[in-house]
Amino acid sequence: MDLGITGKRAIVCASSKGLGRGCAEALAEAGVSVVINGRNEEVLKATAEEMSAKYNVEVIAVAADVVSEAGRAKLLEAAGEVDILVNNAGGPPPGMWYDWEREDFIKALDANMLAPIAMMKALLPGMMERGWGRVVNITSQSVKAPIAVLGLSNSARAGLTGYVAGTARQVAGSGVTINNLLPGIHATDRAISLDGKVAEEQGITMDDAKANRCKTIPAGRYGSAEEFGAACAFLCSTNAGFIVGQNILLDGGATNMTL
Repeated sequence: MDLGITGKRAIVCASSKGLGRGCAEALAEAGVSVVINGRNEEVLKATAEEMSAKYNVEVIAVAADVVSEAGRAKLLEAAGEVDILVNNAGGPPPGMWYDWEREDFIKALDANMLAPIAMMKALLPGMMERGWGRVVNITSQSVKAPIAVLGLSNSARAGLTGYVAGTARQVAGSGVTINNLLPGIHATDRAISLDGKVAEEQGITMDDAKANRCKTIPAGRYGSAEEFGAACAFLCSTNAGFIVGQNILLDGGATNMTL
């Protein structure tokens, strides 16, 4: 399928590895020039070189922490005119309700709600003026079915979801769509972190922790960054212009609900 976005320009946040890289690669494969972002400059540059050589498109690496105002300014200045924005950030640590203080919630909100909103506010005006734009926010399956040990993530991502619900409908008439992708467990560093905590708490191996989690997923496996990226690229395509303000689960059927 021709996604119709060859020659477009995208920012993909937190894209040196994991789901962010999966999205960046899928967009690059579709002919999009990509500005990738992360905090580890060495890893980021290596990723940019690999992607540019593989897909024959411009890939710009910007090492910056988008949670900070200075980091966002650096990224936006390097990117210039942007047609596609993919917001992504690592999730806060798991824990129990009594583990978290106000400062922990502020950090979670900054990373998983306020930074994505700031990126949208910076880029939506230009997209609207040009009459075309795509925004995809990577959130979590916990938006639809809260996960008890991920209270920080539940809170911050639900806030972003509420913001998008209204904003997406305000900008859709200008040819700009905003949607959210809600990943379940994927084979990324986040999965390793979660499985490691389960293994430690239950006194089992990492392999056993993963196997037990796979039993709760109808697909029987973890998702891949590649298939997640393909879904993201479709939402960024010209074919997805009538998808507005949606929260799309990619969880292998793990979230058991009808709607």
